[in-house]
Amino acid sequence: NDLVLDDVVILGSGDQICADAEVLYGEVQVNESLLTGEADEITKKAGDSLLSGSFVISGKCHARLNAVGDDSYISKLTLAAKKSKKKEHSQMTKSLDKIVKTVGIIIIPLAIALVLTRMLILHLSFEETVVTSSAALIGMIPQGLYLLASIALAVSAIRLAYNKVLVHEMNCIETLARVDVLCVDKTGTITGEDMVVSDVVPVAKSSLYGETEIKNLLNDFAENMNKDNLTAKAMESYFSDYDKKLCRKADATVPFTSKSKYSAVLFQNECLVLGAPEFVMREHFSEISSVADKYFSSGYRVLVFGKYNGLAYGEPLTEDFEALALVLLTNPVRENAVETFGYFAEQGVEIKVISGDNPSAVSAVAQRAGIENADKYINAGELKTDEEIFDAADKYSVFGRSTPEQKRKLINALKAKGHTVAMVGDGVNDVLALKDADCSVAMASGSSAAGQVSQLVLLDSDFSHMPSVVYEGRRVVNNIQRSASLFLVKTIFSFLTTLFAVCAMKAYPLIPIQISLISAFTIGIPAFFLAMEPNKNRIEGHFLKNVLTRAIPAGITNFLLVSAAILFSDSLGLTHLQMSTAATVVIAFVGILMMIVTAWKLNVFRTVVIAGCSALMILSGYILRNFLSIVLIPVECEWLLLALCAVSIPLLLFLKWAVTALLKHK
Repeated sequence: NDLVLDDVVILGSGDQICADAEVLYGEVQVNESLLTGEADEITKKAGDSLLSGSFVISGKCHARLNAVGDDSYISKLTLAAKKSKKKEHSQMTKSLDKIVKTVGIIIIPLAIALVLTRMLILHLSFEETVVTSSAALIGMIPQGLYLLASIALAVSAIRLAYNKVLVHEMNCIETLARVDVLCVDKTGTITGEDMVVSDVVPVAKSSLYGETEIKNLLNDFAENMNKDNLTAKAMESYFSDYDKKLCRKADATVPFTSKSKYSAVLFQNECLVLGAPEFVMREHFSEISSVADKYFSSGYRVLVFGKYNGLAYGEPLTEDFEALALVLLTNPVRENAVETFGYFAEQGVEIKVISGDNPSAVSAVAQRAGIENADKYINAGELKTDEEIFDAADKYSVFGRSTPEQKRKLINALKAKGHTVAMVGDGVNDVLALKDADCSVAMASGSSAAGQVSQLVLLDSDFSHMPSVVYEGRRVVNNIQRSASLFLVKTIFSFLTTLFAVCAMKAYPLIPIQISLISAFTIGIPAFFLAMEPNKNRIEGHFLKNVLTRAIPAGITNFLLVSAAILFSDSLGLTHLQMSTAATVVIAFVGILMMIVTAWKLNVFRTVVIAGCSALMILSGYILRNFLSIVLIPVECEWLLLALCAVSIPLLLFLKWAVTALLKHK
């Protein structure tokens, strides 16, 4: 908001370009995928244009803003960066939408039919028609269901915030709880952020380069590189004891990119290159492969350092390269990595490690972290076609030398195979994969670009918080599934009873205030408390199917018993208020029974909630009987109520078994 035309901004690795600009000096690699859809990194030098919304992959530059406000892409790109993809509702939200839409459609013709039969056939007064019709229609609406779900998700977001997890989209809490494949990067996730140079191993065959000469060249290299990545910082720390005054001043530097896999320093008469051995040495990698593989298999990140017989400008190398030394870098495995990955293994979540490092080295680190099948690895550079990536997605657990585009394709391949995929990343090279994953998680210590496109951000970059996010998702989904079934019991009962009343030309048995009493103490209050209790059980089945399996038996039980009470009321000569009192008692009893069935495994908390709601409902019905239109009923009707309540228990259990078997068969 503070930037104006002609301001000069300093842009570095991981920054999002905030307005259109022109590079004054310096050099950067940018990703314009949010604008063009192309993942290729583009080199920008002095005089080149920068588009707002692009991300700086590496390097550093000064740029003058030449288009801001309405003249740039700023407003659109802010939205594009914060939204990882077209917003999709979770399974739970979709199910709730479907329930409300279905009820909304059904309620219109039923309301018209109910009003017409009350006035034209039963000849009720306008007041009586409004009261009985509104009771039926209110009963069909699952009042408070959306509010309950929203509150439960909001509480989860607050709880996660206490655990240093920032939630950008609340729906992702549920999505992560349903994930069966978790894709992670090596650096920053399995290992810590800190990287150190463990050793420099000379491989030069020429007698011109002894260990001292090689380290002097490396010191020249390290001093001239921008310290905008972990490797450069590790190199600077390793050579901190060297005399920097003796270092040569470079004519130009080429920053590392995930595409080129190398960085370079150009002097007047030589070009020094540091990068991934397979990419830098190409067909000559076999000359040092035996030595490099030994360190790769030990979990080191191995880079080759040497002289390039040409000029390196970020494009693939084509000229001869003379290898001088191997630079061995290490990232310590996080202390809690084994425990965290063990948890996901117990939960049936498969781990895929997608990294830009050597596959053998990544595999060794993954095995130390306790990741299952970490010995199954492949060099992603060997996967040339989309079909090969699709086939490899399930076969391997570790993918090394992965480019940003390959990470994205692997995510989409896993999704195409029917998996629910989460991606954890921290770098700009993870942005494309994070955008396409079902659930995206970023480390706050990583680039701002990754944090902006992710749905969850680990504020202290501690991967061990992931199980707590899964717990919250399970708590929300499992508890709302149980609570939603309480809401739908009333909806199903009201729908069936309204149909019965219209077809049989009978009066609707309840009035609105009685429905409010039942709704408060058998739905609203218990549902709220049950939705907030801990629940770490795995999410099984489809949300809507699970809800209906619980709700349909109780709804049908209510309908059958109340319909019987309506039919018997004529022979017993009951008034409408006596009939509505009898119906209230039956529905209240079934409601209490439904709470017990819904909670099922009673514990102290659930027992107190159910007992408390039952006692309050009985007390309210007695004290507020005049306000609730509850009246005395004949003795013979009391025996009928006892019989109906007694029948409700086996009837509910039988219908529960029948509905479960039917839905399971389908």
